[in-house]
Amino acid sequence: MPKTSARLLSLLSLLQARRDWPGALLAERLNISPRTVRRDVDRLRELGYPIVATKGPDGGYRLDAGTELPPLLFDDDQAVALAVALQIAATTGAGIEEAAARALNTVRQVMPARLRRRIDTLRVTAVERPATRQDPQVDGSLLMTLNTAVHAREVLRFDYAPASPPGAGEDEPAVAPPRRVQPHHLVTWGGRWYLVAWDLDRDDWRTFRADRIIPRTPTGPRFPPREVPDGNVAAFVTSRFQGSGGSGGWPCQGEVILDLPAAVVSRYTRDGIVEELGPDRCRLVLGSWSWPGLAAAIGRFDADIEVIGPAELKAAFAHLACRYAAAAADRVQEGG
Repeated sequence: MPKTSARLLSLLSLLQARRDWPGALLAERLNISPRTVRRDVDRLRELGYPIVATKGPDGGYRLDAGTELPPLLFDDDQAVALAVALQIAATTGAGIEEAAARALNTVRQVMPARLRRRIDTLRVTAVERPATRQDPQVDGSLLMTLNTAVHAREVLRFDYAPASPPGAGEDEPAVAPPRRVQPHHLVTWGGRWYLVAWDLDRDDWRTFRADRIIPRTPTGPRFPPREVPDGNVAAFVTSRFQGSGGSGGWPCQGEVILDLPAAVVSRYTRDGIVEELGPDRCRLVLGSWSWPGLAAAIGRFDADIEVIGPAELKAAFAHLACRYAAAAADRVQEGG
């Protein structure tokens, strides 16, 4: 029989892997008796892990959310920082997307309600570019301050520290008085954090480097929601940094919704922009040299496709559908 400490870790790992575990199945997986399972569950409860017993023919256990984080895991700031990092990792295309998504679900499962509410309101769009220099760090409390203003739709006032030298695609350094903006979204671009916002004094959209933002309190009044140009924050940020009109450098660019997780699509999409819409749905903005080529590139994903636009992309899908149907018909005739 494994030592108690190792067995407890194995039991905790199993409880985190799925929602409900029958007691008999836990005993079988750990090669111990049901009585030992009950004792080990009691030990984990003593350590602060919120394990509840479930009713049923055999009875079972579930790792539930408690009133505070279990000891020896993470404090509040570490848990929020981990959740932010895992959201970004799930869209990086570095081959760790599925593992990051599972880890985020595991961390969220045992979080108290106050922390779950914080991370559930934090939605980050990761827009990829190669990092060319050491990127400055941003304090986690600043990110939460910005995110709170985004979620609450409250006018944000801040001083904007000058950069030396200013980077390409960034907004110009501010001078007094402080900036007044309607914050819209937090994004990452190659390891840097940016705030996308409507500048009230300049009456235009701006992107601000988060490491140069020094918030002032209190925040301003609430404001009605406003959409970025074309309604796509990732495409807007990309166009600002690339200096294009939103085409990303491709003569043909389209937008679709795929019934696949963003982590799966981003793994095979180096030049596109992937935005998570849910556990199994994502928005994909992709470019190509021709409309049929773009439709074919999107069609390689084995999933249902909803074309958002433009009309040329829909026509290209229809064109390829007819071509593929004719090819299939020829094969049937030859076989007959």
